[in-house]
Amino acid sequence: MLLLYLPAAKNDADVRLLQKWTASVFILRITFRFCFMKKYSPVLIAILMYGSVVAQKNINSKPAENYVSKVWVADQGNGTYKNPILHADYSDPDAIRVGDDYYMIASSFEDIPGLPVLHSKDLVNWRILTHAVKRLSPVTHFSSPQHGGGVWAPAIRYHNGEFYIYYPDPDFGIFVVKAKNAAGPWSEPALVEGGKGLIDPCPLWDDDGKAYLVHAYAGSRATIKSIIVVKQLNAEGTKVTDDGVLVFDGHDQDPTVEGPKFYKRNGYYYIFAPAGGVATGWQLVLRSKNIYGPYERKVVMDQGTSVFNGPHQGAWVTTQTGEDWFLHFQDKDAYGRLVLLQPMKWNNDWPVIGVDKDGDGKGEPVAVYKKPNVGKVWPIQTPVESDEFNGNSLGLQWQWMANAKATWAFSNSAKGMLRLFSDKIPDSAKNLWGVPNVLLQKFPAEEFTVTTKLIFTPNTKLENEKAGLTIMGFSYANLALKSKKDGIYLVYTVCKDAEKGKTEVEKELQKVTDATVYFRVKVSKGAKCRFSYSFDGNNFTETGDEFQAEVGRWIGAKVGLFCTRTTNINDAGFADVDWFRVE
Repeated sequence: MLLLYLPAAKNDADVRLLQKWTASVFILRITFRFCFMKKYSPVLIAILMYGSVVAQKNINSKPAENYVSKVWVADQGNGTYKNPILHADYSDPDAIRVGDDYYMIASSFEDIPGLPVLHSKDLVNWRILTHAVKRLSPVTHFSSPQHGGGVWAPAIRYHNGEFYIYYPDPDFGIFVVKAKNAAGPWSEPALVEGGKGLIDPCPLWDDDGKAYLVHAYAGSRATIKSIIVVKQLNAEGTKVTDDGVLVFDGHDQDPTVEGPKFYKRNGYYYIFAPAGGVATGWQLVLRSKNIYGPYERKVVMDQGTSVFNGPHQGAWVTTQTGEDWFLHFQDKDAYGRLVLLQPMKWNNDWPVIGVDKDGDGKGEPVAVYKKPNVGKVWPIQTPVESDEFNGNSLGLQWQWMANAKATWAFSNSAKGMLRLFSDKIPDSAKNLWGVPNVLLQKFPAEEFTVTTKLIFTPNTKLENEKAGLTIMGFSYANLALKSKKDGIYLVYTVCKDAEKGKTEVEKELQKVTDATVYFRVKVSKGAKCRFSYSFDGNNFTETGDEFQAEVGRWIGAKVGLFCTRTTNINDAGFADVDWFRVE
């Protein structure tokens, strides 16, 4: 009967309200029937009614536990998986197993929150668990976009009941963060060793209790590269205590050797390291009976006859059942560095990664393979992409282009919307490339469509407030609503070579009478993008030429939202984002 008093749904908010009421009434109906049949007291009935409403509210405020992407799922549901297991830019992955749980981390560069921590039960199905770095230091330095700076290739280890993540900032040094629980809270970053160009650190706690750190050098900062050094750490793993020893020089055979990962097995020290460059390289393994060498060298995986270029830099993990696996990345241009999973076996104390077709001890990547045996079959899940903004905080897929201000965005779970307040474009910014309050997420697949619903409410005292949907990279394009003296206009903007400071080209499409708009971008193979818009959510009009998405500084292209202004006054206009759907 309660449903008879509900008005007809006129918009998305009404639909959500109807869904909540319908679910709540259904729960209440069952509750009443159960309670009266069992002759329970009115007090118990009231408690159960309240609980049902609260439960329904909580259901609508939480993200999906087992979210499954509509655009890329690696688990094929038949006991096999396809590569990449993550068709998204999780660059320089490292991973460990602790008990029955697998944890993976990746580079995040300037994006905040940074240092994503992902969780899996089977090495194929992953979700974002948290971020280990909430803001980058120095705080003022990273309050504006520092493209290509920030968190480079990290390493994660579990030691004495605690998680350690070591990460390099190529301009400031090597840092460590720690946590008792991988979901956090994580400690504030502590400087392990300061200096420019110290990159790709990985620790090793030896059998005698001594701790070591292996790392490489970035030629762009250190003016030297292609070498690997081993340094001693204090027992706590928080400070480097010596100048280190050069253990491998790759100039002759392995140019650009970097990204070392440190292991010990059967009395051998192993350094897994990529060489030969991101898009064209191979996976190298070094071994020695002495931590300082000399180290033997062997290439254990390259592209071979596969379609996966430059397969290298990653992590060796062993399952509960004794299987060995290797996680690594492949560079795929505008899509970024994608994560692949390879079977791994040992032959004469050398690892063989992928499939060794000719028996020479060097493998190549697999496209499809049997899933790892972890002793149990787990549900399919993927990192979350779409967002209905029904919760009290931003989804974990979202990152800003710099350290965030608290005033940029507020979640309004009561309305099921995200409110983006406009913020003044920095005087130093020549275009959106230099603007910090751009909210982005990774490209999730080779082909996908993003649609978002946005309601724009500019400050009537301002001109040139702007809010919209953007594709970001060295070049970018976006669809937006923009305020002028005489009203709100729909505009399409392209900026070619934005990272070089080039000026935007903005095209005014039409004046709008309704500031509620649906923006869409369709990404097809090769990262080719077509923008379109609608005022009713059904009929979309394409605009602009096909836009070619491009990489950013060491990252793939991204898609997301922005809300900006050009003037500083005591209040801001805003955009309410109802939802953001990836399909």
